[in-house]
Amino acid sequence: MKDFKNQSWLFTENPTIFFEDTAIGRMKKEIWDASEEEIDQILADYGIPAESEMGKAGCYIQTTPRCHQNEKRRKNDIVFVPIGCTENHGQHANSGLDTFQVTMVLEGLRRYTARQGYECNLAFPPLLYGGHPYHHIGMPGTVIMPEEVVKETLIYTMLGLWNDGYRKIIFVNNHGHSWMLESAIHEFCKRYQLPGIFRTVEWHRSVREFFVPVENHGDSMDTPFVHADEAETSCARLLFPEMIDMSAAEEAWPTSYLFQDHYDNSVDSAHRPARWSEGEGHSAIERNGTPQGVVGNPRLGTARKAKRPIAAILKFLTLIHDEIREALPPGVVPPVEMTTLRTAEELAPFLKEPLSEGWKSVDQLPRMGIFERL
Repeated sequence: MKDFKNQSWLFTENPTIFFEDTAIGRMKKEIWDASEEEIDQILADYGIPAESEMGKAGCYIQTTPRCHQNEKRRKNDIVFVPIGCTENHGQHANSGLDTFQVTMVLEGLRRYTARQGYECNLAFPPLLYGGHPYHHIGMPGTVIMPEEVVKETLIYTMLGLWNDGYRKIIFVNNHGHSWMLESAIHEFCKRYQLPGIFRTVEWHRSVREFFVPVENHGDSMDTPFVHADEAETSCARLLFPEMIDMSAAEEAWPTSYLFQDHYDNSVDSAHRPARWSEGEGHSAIERNGTPQGVVGNPRLGTARKAKRPIAAILKFLTLIHDEIREALPPGVVPPVEMTTLRTAEELAPFLKEPLSEGWKSVDQLPRMGIFERL
């Protein structure tokens, strides 16, 4: 257990930015202090920027011949699942921005781990439309799927991946529906009680320090991160500039009626009492308040400003990957009888190599507990 009494911190020149003295904090501090040349080298190590690999053979589970994909899984059974949406991001940007941001970040991670000799796995995005908060209602270009559709899609995506031997499943989220992802993970575990590592990473929030406006930090953002703004436009201009038309960029800010100092922005950079998703009614819905489809000033967005946060998330995802791989090598899952109410003997055939002798599919899994009729 961590000794919180002796917890230590790594401070920066800005009193609002500090990091815990852990592997994560030390990694972030290195990124914070790195020169632009060092940041460029990190991005180069991951092959950033690059063309989208969603249609490239061998990059995703779904674009790889199964005989080759099986070999990949035997060396590395961690799978990253990109989560995006279809959403109005202003006249200057594409409505698939969230999906392309997260897939292209993960493609960089795949390239990096492949060069290390243990290529991670990527699954196609299961949510090309996604769930949305109430205040997105009525916006053209934003396609809102019901929350239960989102949850069930994710639950059955997890079940199918687990059944195929991918028992370390990491959702990497790029959109404002994080509570649906969290709910899906918990429902999956309650419903099936299968051992594994199941996690969601809201990537902007995971490296929030690099989206906070900071004086005298040359490539810092100038405005807080909200939506389709300086921050998102900067990331898009670095990763897929051909999908962005800056000549159409417009500035827009929301209209609030109450609690203006209560709710934080998209990455909780102000340390306010409530996350942006914890209420409605205190400000105008997007259709009426910011029909431009942006909240902020995308005109300030540059590719340079995105380099440090993109480098930070690549390093953080690598850290997650390496910690899992070290603790649970390919084919190994957390202890069945410590993490589920099932027995190791009961689950033994389900944990075998798919289609090997004695293997059983999750379709044969005995239901149990309060969710057995689902």
